[in-house]
Amino acid sequence: MSSPSMHSSLATRHPGLAPASLLLAASVWGLVWYPFRLLESAGLAGSVASLLTYGLGLLPLLYLARGRLWPGRAQAGWLLAVALSAGWTNLSYVLAVIHGEVMRVMLLFYLAPLWTIPFARLILGERAGRAGLAVIGLALAGALTMLHTGNGWPLPANTAEWLGLSSGIAFALSNVLIRKTRAIPMETRSLWIFAGVAGIALLFPDTHATAAQAVRALDAGTWLLVAGVIFALLVATFTVQYGLIHVPANRAVVILLSELVVAALSSHALAGEVMDFREWLGGAMIVAATLFSLRLIRHE
Repeated sequence: MSSPSMHSSLATRHPGLAPASLLLAASVWGLVWYPFRLLESAGLAGSVASLLTYGLGLLPLLYLARGRLWPGRAQAGWLLAVALSAGWTNLSYVLAVIHGEVMRVMLLFYLAPLWTIPFARLILGERAGRAGLAVIGLALAGALTMLHTGNGWPLPANTAEWLGLSSGIAFALSNVLIRKTRAIPMETRSLWIFAGVAGIALLFPDTHATAAQAVRALDAGTWLLVAGVIFALLVATFTVQYGLIHVPANRAVVILLSELVVAALSSHALAGEVMDFREWLGGAMIVAATLFSLRLIRHE
């Protein structure tokens, strides 16, 4: 099994590996919405598909983390926070991209600079200084531009968009918490993240109402798709953690923005989605805020 010191040595010898890991994770998350939509069309509600994929994904993680399931009392609280925040990030993201417009959900998700700055300040002691207000203002202005329709407050228009927004908040928190818990073996942290997703999915009414019947009705082709999604989720979970451990929290968000490019191309090609000028303008402001945040973070 790997250890934090081995990861650090590997990152030192290959400095491009951590950014590449984040890029791979972003590409997976920019594409994974489509197989989850296919699973829903096969009769699996989003919460059921999440419970099935993350629940079965626990099996290889239990083997990889054997002997390291419990991090010790000192780290248990932080690891539980990782499990809950990353669990909600993944589950709410899946539900949002299944039922909403992929790019609008993604852009709300990538209001991450707004949330990362205070989380990094409180948990890691990283601070943005006065210019951090500019990042927050620019990100908010982008969101308001994208969401404004001329009718009432510029708020998310439906449940999917609210889920996308909440997923971004949890994403920012989990990014910071993963750096906080970087001394914990990656296999252990991954196990807790998968357990967090599965545990939260169990709380959804759809899971209890349709899970057993839907799973029994799956054909061989759908089970193969489930296996492919599990593999992709495992790859994304390990690579994003490796990257987040070795790349500062706010710089990591910049690299992960490549997910927007992948999502834009895939949503247009696979779902025929097209954004209007106002949405592109608001999205550009959100991306600019994220890029600007890279220059702001410094350690006390």
